[in-house]
Amino acid sequence: MITSTLRRVLLVAKHASFQSRCCVASSRVQYSTVYDSNEKTFDKILIANRGEIACRVMKTCKKMGIKTVAVHSDVDASAVHVKMADEAVCVGPAPTNKSYLNMDAIMDAIRKTGSQAVHPGYGFLSENKEFAKRLAAEDVVFIGPDTHAIHAMGDKIESKLLAKAANVNVIPGFDGVVEVSYTVNMVVLATTFCKEGFRLSSQEAASSFGDDRLLIEKFVDNPRHIEIQVLADKHGNALWLNERECSIQRRNQKVVEEAPSTFLDPETRRAMGEQAVQLAKAVQYSSAGTVEFLVDSNKNFYFLEMNTRLQVEHPITECITGLDLVQQMIRVAKGFPLLHKQEDIPINGWAIESRVYAEDPYKSFGLPSIGRLSQYQEPINLPKVRVDSGIQEGSDISIYYDPMISKLVTYGATRAEALQRMEAALDNYVIRGVTHNIPLLREIITHPRFISGDITTNFLPEEYPEGFKGHQLTSEGRRELVATAAALYVSAQLRSQRFLGNLRVSTTPQEQRQWELCVELEKGSHTVAVSRSGSTFTVEVDGVKVEVSGEWNLASALLPVTINRTPRVLQCLSRDAGGDITLQYLGTQFKVRVLSQLVSTLSAHMPEKVPEDTSSILRSPMPGSVVAVSVKPGDVKSVHCKAGETVGEGDLLVQLE
Repeated sequence: MITSTLRRVLLVAKHASFQSRCCVASSRVQYSTVYDSNEKTFDKILIANRGEIACRVMKTCKKMGIKTVAVHSDVDASAVHVKMADEAVCVGPAPTNKSYLNMDAIMDAIRKTGSQAVHPGYGFLSENKEFAKRLAAEDVVFIGPDTHAIHAMGDKIESKLLAKAANVNVIPGFDGVVEVSYTVNMVVLATTFCKEGFRLSSQEAASSFGDDRLLIEKFVDNPRHIEIQVLADKHGNALWLNERECSIQRRNQKVVEEAPSTFLDPETRRAMGEQAVQLAKAVQYSSAGTVEFLVDSNKNFYFLEMNTRLQVEHPITECITGLDLVQQMIRVAKGFPLLHKQEDIPINGWAIESRVYAEDPYKSFGLPSIGRLSQYQEPINLPKVRVDSGIQEGSDISIYYDPMISKLVTYGATRAEALQRMEAALDNYVIRGVTHNIPLLREIITHPRFISGDITTNFLPEEYPEGFKGHQLTSEGRRELVATAAALYVSAQLRSQRFLGNLRVSTTPQEQRQWELCVELEKGSHTVAVSRSGSTFTVEVDGVKVEVSGEWNLASALLPVTINRTPRVLQCLSRDAGGDITLQYLGTQFKVRVLSQLVSTLSAHMPEKVPEDTSSILRSPMPGSVVAVSVKPGDVKSVHCKAGETVGEGDLLVQLE
């Protein structure tokens, strides 16, 4: 419901409203935040980041009439964020410590371009208090909180003590420092494991963070990860912009987020929001930030941490509140007060975000993949779909940076509507050249447990204890896939007989309308009978007739068909003259072989290719750099890599005896 205050803001005629590709009534959503051309902020902002978040910040800057400066490594010289900016400066070679984390080079870029402010995005230098201090020393505005808030919330132990002092719920536990240290999320089941666990945790913490302190807290059973978006200015005003449900995770990294949460009632939402604001005010926070909570099955919630930056998943909050968070951050950094009151903040509809990564979901729910995007098509033609990305067709996904391709966001009046749109968006998303995680994303959002809202941070390991295996075909699904493959094969055969719409040979008899084929799928073989009437094929599979119709545009990346009156969008990833077809069906890739009856009979006499014996070799499971090699020839038969070398997925590392 729109309050009177918000309605007055919306009706200010002189303000042009900003629109994104996420929609409400038509194909777009209107932000309630407006752009006042008379409200001067900055002339030029440098974005100290790359990829999708750099592009995201630039879009708002352009709407506000602010010139933008991109920084980039040498391998990012042709990146989308570089092309989008008004100016671009190279800050070093590919490794992040020599480019995007190179404060000296970035400070030089600020001076060279005369940038008045810096937006850090997320990651890299976004929560680095030293960087914020260096900017302040040169009268350059850091678009984020001040160094006190960054420092206070950056220390896990100090942040919990501050939260407790601000009357924010914290997980019961030890309030000080343990002799050996590491932030743990484990249950010690037996005393025997304690000493060794402390030792190993301490070593890992010292190695990774340069800090070996240990924080011990009560274990939260069946936890949900729910966070509150806050927004505060330099005048003592602070708002909570509702919650985001972030419980679907792998290796403590979020995969699917939504706003609002299915779990919270208005009272719990308000209590969490008010405590988040209390914490923000306690540290004199001024910018957009996120207070993360663990929530147990009884809706008890406990402070986890505060992220003093723009969060990756901020678009779903923008969809349900109508606020442009980047614009709000820029206004606050300039010193303007917030335009809204707490009662102005709505929950309009439902938004879901899927993080699309260049990852192999069949390996630990996602190990990085690298390569060049040979074909790339975002589903932004669909209604109420938003895609935040920083890549395009031809872009390289390299080993140097996070393998995120995009943030895919869908919006609806209800959760069911948002989920339906996400399903369609994933089916219509064309990504070729790299392995991606769309199979996993689609299985998550169509999983009965996810649809019911019965989720925790343990969702993935609980539902896929043996690892993700892709979509498991039902009998009906198998028939659909076999029938579509057969229809596609026949369509290709018919097209090959024509040239410019005419039969290639004038003496060719009348077009065939019935076919007997053999379709091989997942080690199973099906004899099918196919008949055609116009663009509709009737395929008999295992005694059941399946009707498949479509335009059968074999040059298109997408294959929209109707199967037994149910619309589907498949993708034909590859096909060859031998009848081998790879189809993406319900998100998962399936290899199918379609043969004529004669060829099928003859192929039974062909020798099978013997698979490689991998029992005595070690191959790289993912692309990356070799950190260390602890064996040498003699310990093993041969070593095929050296420390510091870059290896690709599947490269031979070691051959055993």
